[in-house]
Parts: sequence; structure tokens; C-alpha cells
Amino acid sequence: MSALGTSLHAGTSATPAAALPELVARAVELAVRAGFDQSCRPEHGRLLQALAAGAGPGGRIGETGTGCGVGLGWLLSGRRPGVRVVSVEREAERVAAVRKLFADAPDLEVLHGDWTAIHPHGPFDLLVLDGGGNGKQTAAADPEQLLTPGGTLVVDDLTPLTTWPPTYRGSPDTGRTVWYDHPALLTTEVRLAPDLSTLLATRRP
Repeated sequence: MSALGTSLHAGTSATPAAALPELVARAVELAVRAGFDQSCRPEHGRLLQALAAGAGPGGRIGETGTGCGVGLGWLLSGRRPGVRVVSVEREAERVAAVRKLFADAPDLEVLHGDWTAIHPHGPFDLLVLDGGGNGKQTAAADPEQLLTPGGTLVVDDLTPLTTWPPTYRGSPDTGRTVWYDHPALLTTEVRLAPDLSTLLATRRP
């Protein structure tokens, strides 16, 4: 099964704020106040933080699906100085809230719009497809357009893969195979918890 509705209350909100980076803790508070329960869990957040650190000065990180900024907080906490971050969210109220929340973060732009609004801001060294372009509920993003050579794409909220080829309800799991079968990508799955996996796909140089 590809889609996994990971819950903020089952993950991040159960983690003491002192154990979270400051920017993440801020976003968690916002999500709790807003009743938004689809933020990324700490297991995935720590992966985002580590991946963000790999973008060099002058690099770019993109995210679709800002939500209340929890995943974005992890990315900002890991990035190095001089790395630009662009996140897109379709809900205007969330965009306004996250812009205010991270108003002091340099080299950050939070866009209002459909996930495709990310296109003019690429290509990216790291692209996190959480709110669109992941091939599950929407068409898959084009990695050759949106990733730099050697850049990495992240698709989260997956249940762990147990069979090959991947299937979902007896049919091919296109949310996974679209990335495994893409000729420009090298793709693997990382299991972050017994019930949670993430796909990492790197564009071939």
C-alpha cells in the first residue's frame, strides 16, 4: 500500500518539544492549534534534516505541501547557509501562517498555489514531494526538469514494501513503480519505522 495517512498526534506531538529543533517545535505548535494532523513524523523529519544538510552553498531545496510547516522546519534546521528553500501550499491560510512563523528565516519562500507552482523555482538539489507530484494522488513530477544531476527526490507516507513487484490492492503500485521504473533515476526505499517508509530517488548524473 502506497499511501499512509501518518498522523501528527501519533508521532510528532508525542515527542517532547525539547527533543525537536526549535523551528520544528514552532511548527508543531501551529499544527496543534490548527487541528492539522498530517504533518511528518520525527522519523521522516530527521531524514529530511540530514538530506537538507547535503545541499551545498548556493543550492536549492523544494517542497510541495507546506502544511503547517513541520517538514519545512526540519529542512530549514538541516540546511547550510546560502541554501534557498521554496515550499508550495494550496491553502492560503496555511501559507500566511507559515510565512509569519518563519518570517525570520533567510532564503525561504512559501508559495501559494498548486504543487506545479514549484516549477519556475527549480531545478533542485533536494525535492520533497509531499503535497503533489508524488505519483500517488497526482501526476508524477518530472525529475529531469525539477532535479539537478545528482539531485534527490523524496516521496514519503508509504507503508513498507513487502512484495516485488510492488502492488496495491492487487494492482501494480504505480505510486512506487513510477519512480523505480524512471530511466533517469536510481530509486530505493528506506524503512523509518515498522509502519513507515520513504522513497529516495537520485537523478543520474
